[in-house]
Amino acid sequence: MSAATSPFRQRCNFIIDLARRLHACGMSTDRLEGAVLTVSKRLGVRTEIWCNPTGIILSFSSPQKNDGAEITRVLRLAPGDINLKALAMVDDIAERVTDGRMEVDEGLQALTALDRPMGREKLAITVLAFGLASGSVAALLRTSWADVAASAVIGLMIGLLCVASSSRPRLHEASDAIAALLATLTASAIAAFLTPLSLQTVVIASLIVLMPGLMLTTAVAELSSQNWASGTARFAGATVALLKLTFGTIVATQAAHALGWQPQLISAPQLPAWAEWVGLLVGSAAFAVLFGAARRDFLVVMAGAWIGYGLTRLGGQIPGLSSEAFAGGVFLAGLGVAMVSNAFGRIFRRPGALLRVSGIILLVPGSVGFRSLNFVMERDVVLGLDTAVAVLSALIALVAGLLFGNLLVPPRRYL
Repeated sequence: MSAATSPFRQRCNFIIDLARRLHACGMSTDRLEGAVLTVSKRLGVRTEIWCNPTGIILSFSSPQKNDGAEITRVLRLAPGDINLKALAMVDDIAERVTDGRMEVDEGLQALTALDRPMGREKLAITVLAFGLASGSVAALLRTSWADVAASAVIGLMIGLLCVASSSRPRLHEASDAIAALLATLTASAIAAFLTPLSLQTVVIASLIVLMPGLMLTTAVAELSSQNWASGTARFAGATVALLKLTFGTIVATQAAHALGWQPQLISAPQLPAWAEWVGLLVGSAAFAVLFGAARRDFLVVMAGAWIGYGLTRLGGQIPGLSSEAFAGGVFLAGLGVAMVSNAFGRIFRRPGALLRVSGIILLVPGSVGFRSLNFVMERDVVLGLDTAVAVLSALIALVAGLLFGNLLVPPRRYL
């Protein structure tokens, strides 16, 4: 029995589970809806889908019937987190079912088999990846070895907090503010009693994994594709996350002042040039772990980060882009990452997100937005607005690059 001739309800159940799992993998609305509609068409099901960051509405009917929906499902879902391994496995199952190499009921069973809890070893590796990611970002900023070490230690602490909050809903709601409070207090204590630090750099590097830059970029991309409700909701969610991080940092700063701590600050970068490339190598590996990449895809995901970062540096050296270089370099990187990731997906018949997500993670302006809100909360409104303009400039450049890249090299089945 081919997939298109399986029982109608069974095909609908497969599409529902597929949509739910793509949502859990952190897919943007336009890509999720496009993928579901493509699979539905190949399965011979007429599908109407409406998606937002916290839910999906699906309506199904047979192509031969024009008298309304036969099945309607409403799914209330938590916002998804990037999981590249699960995304690749879901994509492979969908490919097998639509090509007729797997029956629909077998596809449903294969999707259900993906529900495996994270083991202790994986949790430990995730916590370690938090520390490595924070330390590597400090190295990319070429501050000092003390900053790198402090960022890595604080990153480990934040990783433990995030793992602990994953099964505690109330703690999870406040985890961003608590993480910012913990990072700022710890960095202030180290700078006051142990060694001088570039305090703001250490705090930003420590919190880099929690910065909602990728969410901001996805929100603007959704708005540009006329997914108004989803884009607005996601943009609001990213803004609230930034506000929680900023509030935690401001509270910790005031607490340090109240305690009489006098942090010693470093004003000039001290790391050699080669430390930046070591940071890029370690950081790309850490983000591959945090994005849940499978072992077979590890180098691919790391290569995405190298491509994005390299193109950004190249864009900053091209005449005409070097002034106001940040936005110009980000546009070039977004364009190149989109084209390379889409070409990878079409050639190897695998999700282009394996390259695309890691390719833009070091480009997203979450840390700049964090600084902007910090300036505003400290009553430096002019500098805060100036930094906010830089955030918007970077977001527009990145999203424009991704859109032009998708135009030049169309994605494979939206993934």
